[in-house]
Amino acid sequence: MRILLLGSSGFLGAHAAARLRGLPDVRLLVSGPSSTADLPVDLTACPQVIADALLRAAPDVVVNCAGLVAGSAVQLTDVNARGPAALCEALGEVLPGTRLVHLGSAAEYGPADRGTPVAESAATRPLSPYGATKLAGTVAVTSSGLDAVVLRVFNPVGPGAPAAGLPGRLAAQLRRAGAHGTVRVGDLSAHRDFVDVRDVADAVARAATAQGPLPPVLNIGSGQATAVRDLAKTLVRVASFTGQLDEGGDGSARSSAVAWQCADIAAAGTALGWQPRHALADSLADLWNSAPSGGPVR
Repeated sequence: MRILLLGSSGFLGAHAAARLRGLPDVRLLVSGPSSTADLPVDLTACPQVIADALLRAAPDVVVNCAGLVAGSAVQLTDVNARGPAALCEALGEVLPGTRLVHLGSAAEYGPADRGTPVAESAATRPLSPYGATKLAGTVAVTSSGLDAVVLRVFNPVGPGAPAAGLPGRLAAQLRRAGAHGTVRVGDLSAHRDFVDVRDVADAVARAATAQGPLPPVLNIGSGQATAVRDLAKTLVRVASFTGQLDEGGDGSARSSAVAWQCADIAAAGTALGWQPRHALADSLADLWNSAPSGGPVR
């Protein structure tokens, strides 16, 4: 089986690549703007350029981990909305039988009722350009007529987590502050569903190799709502930090309006035989230990 992975240099993409490379009888090709990629093209190209590249690669499966979490509305639209649309157009033109596994985001849902896990059938009410553009990408995939599935990923955490998300950002702040310093964060009262990036990668591998059609959208989360304050306390403990954690700083404008969110992951269990396996405490310990001592968390 030939699997083409887009976005292999990102947090989710790098872990997906490692998992896919470990599968038997799989040849993994990676695509991107770098000259070292197997296929040096990205999704900002026109559909015909993408189609020509797909013909050269001749993949059985395409996994799209490419995405942008921050930037202007135009940049987010170009990568998160137009990119998947161009990919689907190209696949439909030259390789209509190829499976597409696309990574979406829990930000597509927007606010949720406290205490009620969000199922795939829930209304999508994104509150930010990020969530709106990710939803547009999902719609492009699910309406394409291709053999496609969107894995709607909740809050990924684990080794290598970037500062674009709270766990990676807090780890970087703790390192800069030292054991006895002060770290300023935003309000930590929200609840989120944190899922280990290696569990996400496992879901990607299962979706890529599953036999038969899959549901159009599958939630990939832990199935548990964790208080962000509890996550912060756990990371503080892992870091042996004895300083002050000050919640008077600025929080994330992208997620501050969503007070509670948790994934209903039953459908992924049924369709993929998938369940999350990593405990949050272990994910945070691996995040902390994945960065060089004294260096930044990337």
